[in-house]
Amino acid sequence: MSKVSPLAGLGNSAGDSGVAGASGSGVADGATGVATVASTDTIITITPVAHAKLIDLRDAESERERLGLRLEILSGPGEDFRYDLVFDEFVKAAFTDEVRTINGLKIIIGAKDLDLLRGAELDHDDAKGLLIRNPNKPLRADIEGLVADDEISAQIEAIVFNDVNPALSAHGGFVTFAGHDKEGTAYFTMGGGCHGCSMSRQTMLDGVQTMLVEQVPAITRVRDITDHTTGANPYYS
Repeated sequence: MSKVSPLAGLGNSAGDSGVAGASGSGVADGATGVATVASTDTIITITPVAHAKLIDLRDAESERERLGLRLEILSGPGEDFRYDLVFDEFVKAAFTDEVRTINGLKIIIGAKDLDLLRGAELDHDDAKGLLIRNPNKPLRADIEGLVADDEISAQIEAIVFNDVNPALSAHGGFVTFAGHDKEGTAYFTMGGGCHGCSMSRQTMLDGVQTMLVEQVPAITRVRDITDHTTGANPYYS
């Protein structure tokens, strides 16, 4: 299995901004057999320049005839998208994997990521390398009773987009709004430089909470629900 590099994974918008793709650990399933694809619907498109780049990278591998591009979403619910691209043996794809051929290039996508990648575009930029534009939004963090589609949520999302994340981006970090409860608590996950950092909780309480409480009367506090046991500098709270 070979890591495709560099990859910039673009989050939940179609613009050229987002989160850098991370880990080099692709997931290879040991099950045998390639899924038979009866449907002709498009899952992901690849621009000509990206296709040419991927073909060049694949052809540089010794087992190029057996390799396909496996695309995986590494991030969990409530986190901005993070992706992994690896060359993997398509003949060893799991039965549940979707295997497509795009102009001679095999694409492998696991069943869990199909809906979240549907409509995405894989492109290449000389400055950024390979990048993904994904029109879909990450799944919400699974906390029972959270509201994420009302007027309060819209206010919070606007503040996160216009104020919070631009401030955190200077430190390589960002937050993702997961929802709010009826008691006035807003829930977030943290990513980038904030994920796994021991200062994340202090950053959340001192910075993000202050912004939200001042601008959204219905919110009285902020809760960080990030799994900080993972990330570049994991800690346990």
